[in-house]
Amino acid sequence: MAASAKSFLADAGYGEQELDANSALMELDKGLRSGKLGEQCEAVVRFPRLFQKYPFPILINSAFLKLADVFRVGNNFLRLCVLKVTQQSEKHLEKILNVDEFVKRVFSVIHSNDPVARAITLRMLGSMASIIPERKNAHHSIRQSLDSHDNVEVEAAIFAAANFSAQSKDFAVGICNKISEMIQGLATPVDLKLKLIPILQHMHHDASLASSSRQLLQQLVTSYPSTKMVIVTLHTFTLLAASSLVDIPKQIQLLLQYLKNDPRKAVKRLAIQDLKLLANKTPHTWSRENIQALCESALNTPYDSLKMGMLSVLSTLSGTIAIKQYFSNAPGAAATTARSFDLVKLAQECCYHNNRGIAAHGVRILTNISASCQEKDLLPLEQDAVFGLEALLVLCSQDDSPGAQATLKITLTCMVKLVKCRPHLSQSVVESLLTQLHSAQDNARILMCHCLAAIAMQLPVLADGMLGDLMDLYKLIGQSTTDKKQELLVSLATVIFVSSQKALSTEIKTVIKQQLENASNGWTAYRIARQASRMGNHDMARELYQSLLTQVASEHFYFWLNSLKEFSHAEQCLTGLQEDNYSSTLSCIAEALKSYHKGIASLTAASTPLNPLSFQCGFVKLRIDLLQAFSQLICTCNSLKTSPPPAIATTIAMTSGNDLQRCGRISNQASAPMKHSMEEFRNLATRYGDLYQSSFDADSATLRNVELQQQSCLLISHAIEALILDPESASFQEYSSNGTAHVESEYERRMMSVFNHVLEEVESLNRKYAPVSYLASNTCLCNAVIALLKVPLSFQRYFFQKLQSTSIKLALSPSPRNPAEPIAVQNNQQLALKVEGVVQHGSKPGLFRKIQSVCLNVSSVLQSKSGQDYKIPIDNMTNEMEQRVEPHNDYFSTQFLLNFVILGTHNITVESSSLEDPYSQQVRLQQQQGQPPSQQQQQRTAYSRF
Repeated sequence: MAASAKSFLADAGYGEQELDANSALMELDKGLRSGKLGEQCEAVVRFPRLFQKYPFPILINSAFLKLADVFRVGNNFLRLCVLKVTQQSEKHLEKILNVDEFVKRVFSVIHSNDPVARAITLRMLGSMASIIPERKNAHHSIRQSLDSHDNVEVEAAIFAAANFSAQSKDFAVGICNKISEMIQGLATPVDLKLKLIPILQHMHHDASLASSSRQLLQQLVTSYPSTKMVIVTLHTFTLLAASSLVDIPKQIQLLLQYLKNDPRKAVKRLAIQDLKLLANKTPHTWSRENIQALCESALNTPYDSLKMGMLSVLSTLSGTIAIKQYFSNAPGAAATTARSFDLVKLAQECCYHNNRGIAAHGVRILTNISASCQEKDLLPLEQDAVFGLEALLVLCSQDDSPGAQATLKITLTCMVKLVKCRPHLSQSVVESLLTQLHSAQDNARILMCHCLAAIAMQLPVLADGMLGDLMDLYKLIGQSTTDKKQELLVSLATVIFVSSQKALSTEIKTVIKQQLENASNGWTAYRIARQASRMGNHDMARELYQSLLTQVASEHFYFWLNSLKEFSHAEQCLTGLQEDNYSSTLSCIAEALKSYHKGIASLTAASTPLNPLSFQCGFVKLRIDLLQAFSQLICTCNSLKTSPPPAIATTIAMTSGNDLQRCGRISNQASAPMKHSMEEFRNLATRYGDLYQSSFDADSATLRNVELQQQSCLLISHAIEALILDPESASFQEYSSNGTAHVESEYERRMMSVFNHVLEEVESLNRKYAPVSYLASNTCLCNAVIALLKVPLSFQRYFFQKLQSTSIKLALSPSPRNPAEPIAVQNNQQLALKVEGVVQHGSKPGLFRKIQSVCLNVSSVLQSKSGQDYKIPIDNMTNEMEQRVEPHNDYFSTQFLLNFVILGTHNITVESSSLEDPYSQQVRLQQQQGQPPSQQQQQRTAYSRF
């Protein structure tokens, strides 16, 4: 998504938006200078919004300096407001350029006679610890304030000490003894000790510091057995171990010991909470003995609340590597059956517990064991898991309470996981879901429909006989008057589409349309049409889009729906293709292209500056070009058939060493179109790869869909090369499909089946009938095209809906105030170009992927030169530089030094692309910033362009 050049304070052009930012800052500054306290406070609390809108250093630096002035001269209430703003804007603190000046103004208040002012200053310093971790005057002030007689100041000093300890190793080492003395001192009140102890969780900077802190905590646990002290000390113990990593096994043992031996429920609850934390963070450190001890405690406890907590830890561990260690490391495992393990006994005992939460954890543990462990003696647990899931399903589907719904979600998630790992259980699971659908509550029905759709996407388990039940339920819901009616219609329609992806019968379409006419609103009909497009039921989708065209109030919405209708009609034209009927195939492709061209015109009309529909237009244009390439390939193959080779063509080919001679007198004419077709498909594959890279915010299913289109192009180009152009050098290994990869949808399953079939055909022709006859090769190519087109195209979620939004906003300096002005660079100077950027997110940042690093590419091109006209080496006319930077708190900054050897006008372009782990694949985002130059004599110039 290319973007125009943007100012560091702007969303669009330079002058106007920069003025808006400056005027916003001036407006707030006016409020700060007001004589009324209310207006000053209002101005202060509006700063976080300003930082969010203009997140670049030049404004943030100015704003924080103004806030520091207010902090220095204002009253305590204003200081408190500034403190809150600083804490809310913590990720912007590193953008303060004049840190010394900012700290100087804030720190001056520490010498006040007012202990409250000093306390607020200490909290302010603690909030700024990330940018001033090694300031010795701040360290000294915190130490001094810990000895204060004012409780407010001491608490503030404790807050600051905790923050600085987390950031600075020197401070942590220096303050550790002081904290230790205060905690062990008899003069320190108990409530103050409770606040001091958590500071020790930050003493993890080196092994000796962590060890001494751990020894102190060990003494405290034994010396102060009161409930509050034990709870605080144990939790600090756990956090210190989790940060230092080396003492986690000891900490697990300690927590299990308190869980088993300490009679206080509060301490047991704290132990369970910390064990859950360690189970999530480091499951690999749990030994079999640890899990066994936890199982024994759960079996022996009479309290349901504690049992649920322990089962929660065990269910977390059961989904990790720890569960395999538990079963594999068992002494005498060969003679031990699965049902004799305490974990299995506990899970089976809890599966039918009268507490829903305990039962949910029990079936989750059984499901995870069945999914993770493949040993034969664990196979009987599958049936236990299924029975437990069915019992919970019956129980929770009748209850509309939030607790029951939460348990039902866990149950259905376990069902999907179990069926995915154990496909032979799918039939019984699906039958129980269908049976329960009729009597379930509406909220439960929606969740159960989602579960059915998820299972059916993975496995074709919904037989035609089950459709009758679904259609009866659909009619029943269409006649009901429940609040969840619209949502239920969409969910059930989705299940019906998934279960009959190849073709919808006329009866099913009639029932769905009838219920939509009687019971639904336009939005429900659109959602159902959208699901039909995703599942490849284009005939149904076209009719629904057609019915909605007159129900929208916006012209853009009309064009959007019209384009979807045309796309659905185009794909519907391709569903009736038949092998060996090439003239019919060409006419169907021509009809589909006609509708696609109409649709792309409507889609372009539906786009707006705020919603340019870039992915949709790119995807459809590639589909059009792909259909045209398929049509051209069939025509080329037909042209070979019109002039069959002479009888001696094979002999001529073997004599000359040119296999194309076996095509006869048109070999020379045929080779060029075939080469052109092959290059066309490779070019399309490259363009699909570009679309894949530019779709950073797309969901995984959409990206997989694009990848399948790319693979289909590569498959056809490979088939052309292997059968006609270069049979000897064509390799089959690089194109072999990964049969072990898990297929996520019916569309992917069918595409992979076509890929495998085509590869097998090509390979068998090459091996059995080498050299391949022109007739066999043409037939194979045409049938491959028809097989690919017969799979209904799936329009995935990102085509309709964008759940994640990520963009990169760049700022270049120096930059002119007026786009028409150049930036002058003297003959004896180089241009130091500073590039700053902010990663901006929507409402769900990092939903599918996160930016790990940003690749910046700066290039300059000579536009026009001044002085004499002489030949210039190409290397002197351009600059090409690249750097990778890692954003911190969504901000990054770097510099480039550009050298302009030739006098004249140079155009500078900055492109950004994101690098996403773990694959480090480059994905382009909001990429381009340009600086076009203006002509000036005897100067090298460059300036920013839109």
